[in-house]
Amino acid sequence: MNGNIPIFNLERDAFGRLVLTDAEGERHVGVTPVRAFPLSAPGEGVSLVGGEGRELVWIDRVEALPPETRALLEQELAVRDFAPTLLKLHGVSSFGVPSTWTVSTDRGETTFVLKAEEDIRRLEGGALLIASAHGVQFRIPDVKALDRPSRKLLERFL
Repeated sequence: MNGNIPIFNLERDAFGRLVLTDAEGERHVGVTPVRAFPLSAPGEGVSLVGGEGRELVWIDRVEALPPETRALLEQELAVRDFAPTLLKLHGVSSFGVPSTWTVSTDRGETTFVLKAEEDIRRLEGGALLIASAHGVQFRIPDVKALDRPSRKLLERFL
């Protein structure tokens, strides 16, 4: 540790995997960054986890990292955190589950399958996180901001 900043090097290998070289000079191939609080504090509390699932480095604040390391880490986190924002709910195949939802997102039009009502998680501030059957997380930052028809469809599942 150097103050609050852990000493390590992060780079990509020829196969695109993240490689962490720790303070002792040991290389760890296939490191995965994991945010502790991805929605409430995305720039704070990131763990670099090795292939065996063990935490190798804890990062208190991403912004405190050197620019090259921060850019590489943020690039990797962006891939992991892919979560389109649901803007409008056009329709659902049924009001039971599983059901197919047709929606507009900030990334375009799409359909997804909702397997269970438990796949809709309430977050603080009126936000929702909806997990599709394929593992894509759709965010709704504020349910009240949706148009009335979208809210009415959504209410059937809440």
